[in-house]
Amino acid sequence: MNFRLKAAVIATLAASLVGSYTYAGDPPAPAKKHVATKAKKPAKPTVEEQIETLRQNFQGQIDSLKTDLADKDAQLKQAQQTAADAQSAAAKAEADATAQQQAVSENATAVTTLQSTVTDLKANSVSLATTVSDETASIKKAINNPTALHYKGINITPGGFLAAETIYRTKATGGDIPTAFSALPYEGADAYTLGEFYGSARQSRVTLLAEGKTSWGTLRGYYEADWLGTGISSNNNQSNSYVLRQRILYGQAETNSHWTFAGGQLWSLATEDKKGITSSPADVLTPLTVDPNYVTGFVWTRQYGFRVVKSGKYAAIGLAVENPQLLYTASLAGNTPYAVLGSAGANGGNYNAGISSCSPSTSIVNYADQENVDDFGDLVHIAVPVYKTVNSCANIANLSFNQAPDVLVKAAFDPGWGHYEIFGIGGFAHETVYPGETTNSNLYGGITDVLASQTAGAKVLAAPALTTAGSYSNSIKLGGIGGSLRVPLVANKLTFGAKGLYGPGMGRYGDSTLADVTADANGNLAPIHNLSGLFTVEATPTPRLTIYLNYGGDYAGRTDFATPTATTLSAPSACFITPSAPGCQTYKTLSSTAQVDAGAWGATWAAPKPAAVGYGSRLLSNSSCLTPANPGYNGSSTGYYPGGSCGAQTRDVQEITGGYWYDIYRGDRGRLRQGIQYGYAVREGWSGAPLTSGGAGVGAKGIDNMFWTTFRYYLP
Repeated sequence: MNFRLKAAVIATLAASLVGSYTYAGDPPAPAKKHVATKAKKPAKPTVEEQIETLRQNFQGQIDSLKTDLADKDAQLKQAQQTAADAQSAAAKAEADATAQQQAVSENATAVTTLQSTVTDLKANSVSLATTVSDETASIKKAINNPTALHYKGINITPGGFLAAETIYRTKATGGDIPTAFSALPYEGADAYTLGEFYGSARQSRVTLLAEGKTSWGTLRGYYEADWLGTGISSNNNQSNSYVLRQRILYGQAETNSHWTFAGGQLWSLATEDKKGITSSPADVLTPLTVDPNYVTGFVWTRQYGFRVVKSGKYAAIGLAVENPQLLYTASLAGNTPYAVLGSAGANGGNYNAGISSCSPSTSIVNYADQENVDDFGDLVHIAVPVYKTVNSCANIANLSFNQAPDVLVKAAFDPGWGHYEIFGIGGFAHETVYPGETTNSNLYGGITDVLASQTAGAKVLAAPALTTAGSYSNSIKLGGIGGSLRVPLVANKLTFGAKGLYGPGMGRYGDSTLADVTADANGNLAPIHNLSGLFTVEATPTPRLTIYLNYGGDYAGRTDFATPTATTLSAPSACFITPSAPGCQTYKTLSSTAQVDAGAWGATWAAPKPAAVGYGSRLLSNSSCLTPANPGYNGSSTGYYPGGSCGAQTRDVQEITGGYWYDIYRGDRGRLRQGIQYGYAVREGWSGAPLTSGGAGVGAKGIDNMFWTTFRYYLP
């Protein structure tokens, strides 16, 4: 900038110098004129003088210009400095403005934050006051009304309810509040002529939950019992002193990653859950009945089990081993070999209540010829019966000798609408078969007619001894598959549910506990195909009122082994058989000893005929099912009681039942509840042998109408 300014000044001075020089020269000669002579002017300066003068002037101008240029340069520097200072001041002012603006912005933000903080402080103050109030109320409630008891870091929660209940049945079962569906009386049974009423508090329940937290998960223990057990001296006469009964007892560990390990007496893995797979009884989907035996078709057991469950957000899968038990029912008429698959408990063990009483049962298995001399000196032949005695025991409950635990696997799904399950059950059964011991051999000895002899003295046959010859072990596998669903409808005020189980040997898991296995003509175990199914509708029109309706049934398939090889004999009789006369005559009608010598003296049986073997056999005699009950004297008590019975084996049991529950009160002080249930149940038996040749088989049927009432107080 300074260089350019200096160059411009120098150029200007040069131009001025040239111009001055031009004007300083001689002017052009003027036109010659004739003028008057004037006085002579002084001599002009010389060129050198003019040049010197110009030089001096030029030097002066240059010096002046230099001075001006220096002044300009100084002014320029001053201006530049001023501009720099101004620019610096402007930058500073801009920076100050920016800082001021930032400060203003920060101040605005600070003000906003302060206002927000003040607002939050006000809200927190209100919330804190509310929290303090709530905490104070909670502390007071925990002190005055604790929801759990605290012991060494464990929360212990008591629970349960007290129940006052009644049951009326139009046909008697003698079963108190629970209904023994597989024992509902048939039309020809004694109990079918009478109804029954019971009032009971035995379904009252006590529960206790212990829960403790660890760094890796939660530990739980649960205990539940009621008074539906029966002791040796329990009765309805006066004291009504019924014993406490084990329902649920288990321990559980649940990890933070949702693995669950549980063992003890639990609801079976086959029992339906509300969500996922649970061990807690509160989350098991039992029917809403007053009847503690629930409803036919409901699939369940409560028994020992150990399970492992992995739960996710929408699904869970579980594996369990559970206590096995066989329900065995068989017709063993005919020449069916005996087998051992269990017995009543004995020897003072923990199953020692199995036997009620044992007594000898004596049968005539044959006749022998005994020669005697009468008072007149004549030789006479007397038919002497041969007896065999077998102990006969009346059992309270038979217990199978189990080969291995039942194995169950289940998958549950909760996709967001409804709950769905699928499960499978595998079981095992074994026995020892004794083919040398049959129904015929034990009842009739299996002895052919005995040749007679006139040799003096008695010839009495002995009953054959029991034999284990040819015995062998036999085992079979059992199993079934089942599933369930539960879906909400009508804005979650209505719920529909369905559940089913099918498979050989699955009777025990059905609510009616129909038979699992039977015996074939060789004495081997044979599975019975079972089916259980239940449909449920539940409605909650108001938060206090729940209405329910259930229809279900249990079925046991016909497993008939009646063949010509499964035969039976009539009782033996004393007969004399001659070669020419196959008819049977008594010895008194014989005219000579020659006839005795020609024949055989001993036991004679009627021709064998096919016999009922298995379960629901078409040859089983059900004739008494059509006979009305008749009075008969009961020597063990005073007076008379109805007689008659019907032993048709159960084909199916069905029930439709419904009722309601209403919460009179539900709050911090517990729950007061009232309910009524009605049930219509039908039990049908398999048809047996016809009364006449070519006629229809005789079946059996029994219908019962049942009414329950309940009034309960639940602990909070």
